[in-house]
Amino acid sequence: MEYRRSLLGEKQRRHRAVLELLAEKSGWGQPLPAGRARGLAIHESFGSVVGEVAEVSMESGRPRVHRVVAVIDCGVAVNPRLIAAQLESAVNYGLSAALYGEITFADGKLQQENFDTYPVMRINEAPVVEAHVLPSNEPPSGVGEPGLPPIAPAVANAIFALTDKRVRRLPMVRGNTFTA
Repeated sequence: MEYRRSLLGEKQRRHRAVLELLAEKSGWGQPLPAGRARGLAIHESFGSVVGEVAEVSMESGRPRVHRVVAVIDCGVAVNPRLIAAQLESAVNYGLSAALYGEITFADGKLQQENFDTYPVMRINEAPVVEAHVLPSNEPPSGVGEPGLPPIAPAVANAIFALTDKRVRRLPMVRGNTFTA
């Protein structure tokens, strides 16, 4: 968090505001239960700035995401409840892609033909997602897509904090073995 703050220039006031609210709402710097770590990522697209903190542990060498705190500055919030729902959805969709999303072929045949062979985030795996809309006077901007890109790097940063190993491949649960 401190390093990310130090990289922000004077013109990145929206990024700084997102980071400040994210630090407050996520409890950044506060102790976590043993075996858990936080990772942070921030992203700008479609005129919005989104930051996410993922709280992660490792279970049998695989990441388990327990909690995600997301903050968005999307300008004037026309419908804050809809914006929160978009962030919650983006986090879970992004986690499905980051953890499991892979399409493979064998002998020219698609191996993932339906959801029984293409894993996605299941309800029992879904983290608690806390979505916060930063009050802003900027013009309204995007709320659907901007919440997705920061989740994979936030989880990867938490994995690094836990294991001292960088995530170099996606999906995270295939081709990666992590130990805490």
